[in-house]
Amino acid sequence: MKTHSIILIFTTSMIAMACTKRQNVDIIITNATVYTVDSAFSKAQSIAVRQGKIVAVGSNEEIEAAYQSDSVLDLSGKFVYPGFIDAHCHFLGYGLNLPKDWLAGAETWNEVVNRLVENQKQYPTEWVEGRGWNQNEWESKEFPTNELLNKMFPDKPVFIVRIDGHAAIANAKALEIAGITKNTKVSGGEIVLRDGNPTGVLVDNAMELVRKHIPTPGIDEKARVLLNAQKNCFAVGLTGVHDAGLDADEVKLIDSLQMAGTLKMRINAMLNPTPQNYENYISKGVYQTDRLTVRSIKIYADGALGSRGALLLKPYSDSPKNFGIQVEATEKLDSVCAMAYKHGYQVCTHCIGDAAVRLMLDLYSKYLPKGNDLRWRIEHSQVVDPADLPRYDEYNVIPSVQTTHATSDMFWAGNRLGERIKYAYAYKSLLNQNGWLPNGSDFPIEDINPLYGFYAAVARKNINGEPQSGFQMENALTREQALRAMTIWAAKSCFEENAKGSIEPGKLADFVVLDTDLVSCEPSESFKARVLLTIINGEIVYKQP
Repeated sequence: MKTHSIILIFTTSMIAMACTKRQNVDIIITNATVYTVDSAFSKAQSIAVRQGKIVAVGSNEEIEAAYQSDSVLDLSGKFVYPGFIDAHCHFLGYGLNLPKDWLAGAETWNEVVNRLVENQKQYPTEWVEGRGWNQNEWESKEFPTNELLNKMFPDKPVFIVRIDGHAAIANAKALEIAGITKNTKVSGGEIVLRDGNPTGVLVDNAMELVRKHIPTPGIDEKARVLLNAQKNCFAVGLTGVHDAGLDADEVKLIDSLQMAGTLKMRINAMLNPTPQNYENYISKGVYQTDRLTVRSIKIYADGALGSRGALLLKPYSDSPKNFGIQVEATEKLDSVCAMAYKHGYQVCTHCIGDAAVRLMLDLYSKYLPKGNDLRWRIEHSQVVDPADLPRYDEYNVIPSVQTTHATSDMFWAGNRLGERIKYAYAYKSLLNQNGWLPNGSDFPIEDINPLYGFYAAVARKNINGEPQSGFQMENALTREQALRAMTIWAAKSCFEENAKGSIEPGKLADFVVLDTDLVSCEPSESFKARVLLTIINGEIVYKQP
């Protein structure tokens, strides 16, 4: 009897000790299929989170034995990934565009104008603004002219931006306000003329002649649209964005909203090269909080392919005298590189055409020693001459790509480039240079849903399943590569791979839960996957209704 009592006391003590050894955590995610996206691309079942960070990752049994929580999230086998990161977008710009007329999908110029007229009947505004028209999707692929806008809006200024953001069309009233005539000249842009008179089409820097006259939203309005943008991005699984081109007052607003706890999105802010940004940020070095990173400068070397503003080494195949537009002088681009190098900032340069890519690789090579880890980026890297591909590896230049650009442009880009199309949207060739690349969307130019980018990278098709055999499949990414490009490699492209981008102990507890296994499903099912939960810092910020 005495022996039995001793055994009972010993067993009870061991149970008590086992219970006390279990650490308290804020939340346990269990019974899931977890793609950690670590170096081994390993899988797990359960995650323990405390104070916004991942404490442990393992099997259900391992986590249950070591941790306890009042909040246990049983996912019944659903699929957990690191929070998706868009490595190149316009987050604030997307929010500001939400109230404007969205013109994408219009099949004719008449349809564009009719949409504007109908929307103005319901929601009249001082300026008629919109975005998304794309003449490459119409039967006539030429730029429209503003006669119909002048007829329908004789007394109200109209300014509507092309889908790529690098061209716009303004009516006569807007041109009058801006003082644009057939004699107006602009550096780094074009005022398109027909029969010697302005058509209303403005390319690249010419757009600013009108845009500067449009009333700008105040701080309160920008705060509101940032939260609207956040809501929509959470619903598609985004936990982080790289906002490509912000001013000092906008970065300060983002910082204040994040500090207040209302803006939970993690943001890598690329600064415009302005005196205000230099004074407030660049000259003071890198600025970083747990949700905001400021360490890069965004500049433009050229325009866009769709508006024939991309700078090419040889003329456009469908416009034999046109080489595109260098939107900033070489001296200005060089001075920004020098400033960035001095203050430890990344340079992130918009380059669509092969001549723009070569120009920036030449400039980068002046500052980047071989073997550097400064991670200067070429945004888009859309058309790259084969001779320039090895220079990405030589100077550790990061190609920051947007895979949906390929599937949006593929039906008309060949007309612009001719045989050069085989050197365009070459994501696998670019990845092979450094062994990694980040993927984004460039929204609002493309859809905000990162799963569209995943599908485009892997299948090289649009969401209609076109083309049936895929577009230039030699440059498709594997599923693992595509997933890394929107998680750990996106984090790495702004020096944050040790804080986020994979599900590992010590990293931020940012996750997205889907109903679909992206690694094994049919490719066409990947972009249809439903986001069930989006989690930032261990907090559920979106739950599917």
